[in-house]
Amino acid sequence: MSKNKKITTQNQEIPKAILITAKILQTFSSNLTTKFAAKLFTTPIKHKIPKREFFMDKESKQENIIVTAINKEIVVYKYGESSKKVLLVHGWSGRGTQLVKIADELLKNGYMTISFDAPSHGKSKGNFSIMTEFIASILEIEKKYGPFEYAIGHSLGGMSVLNAIKQHLQVKKAIIIGSGDIIQDIIDDFIKKLKLKSDFGIKLRNHFENKFGNKMDDYSAYKAAKLVEIPVLVIHDKDDDDVSVKSAYNIQKHLKNSQLLITEGLGHRKILGNETVIHKIIDFIS
Repeated sequence: MSKNKKITTQNQEIPKAILITAKILQTFSSNLTTKFAAKLFTTPIKHKIPKREFFMDKESKQENIIVTAINKEIVVYKYGESSKKVLLVHGWSGRGTQLVKIADELLKNGYMTISFDAPSHGKSKGNFSIMTEFIASILEIEKKYGPFEYAIGHSLGGMSVLNAIKQHLQVKKAIIIGSGDIIQDIIDDFIKKLKLKSDFGIKLRNHFENKFGNKMDDYSAYKAAKLVEIPVLVIHDKDDDDVSVKSAYNIQKHLKNSQLLITEGLGHRKILGNETVIHKIIDFIS
């Protein structure tokens, strides 16, 4: 598949063969097309761990725990030793060591970090996950390893942090980086990049709501933001091709106590290792 043109969406690459399959399905079965799209939407890609994360992977204490609310096992990373703990939450198709540059700086400043491979991500088992499982994992980890001083989330992890706070995660401050916002926008963007007809955005939303019994929009970041009382630092890059910077502006608008940092030229992932961004995070929590 390496020669095929690839499209990036929600941190995963969609090979041309999948685009062709979606197009064929669309011509004769709306139901199969919706199920096909749902499968893709909920299947993360487990990427090979890059060299920059080797040290954190080696030096962290790793434990397997069961998230009781969803009855799934995840891998937890305890990095450093301190009574002051920071929770790190990766994004879609990420892993618990992905925020390593931020974690290293936190260690230098006297904090330890707790991170995890969300269900079906990294070293955690499975091939299916959704945001509610990220939230459930956060709340389980708080029970077992908390309390936390702060929480930092990237992409879907940022949305999950806000929703976990909405569900009573107790932290003094939160930082969200490259966070998505409106669930329907995320679904519509996915459908567009699959090159399906736009009405499949509604069909896919209805599919999930019928399957899980919850309104998708209830998990939109701006809705959670309305109920967040603590200070939140919102960080986003103008050139983020995965998540539009408009998400940051809309989330920040609905927060009661927030700061906004807009960068340029870093995209969706390089922002996690940028010195200016990391120093801003440290200043914010200090």
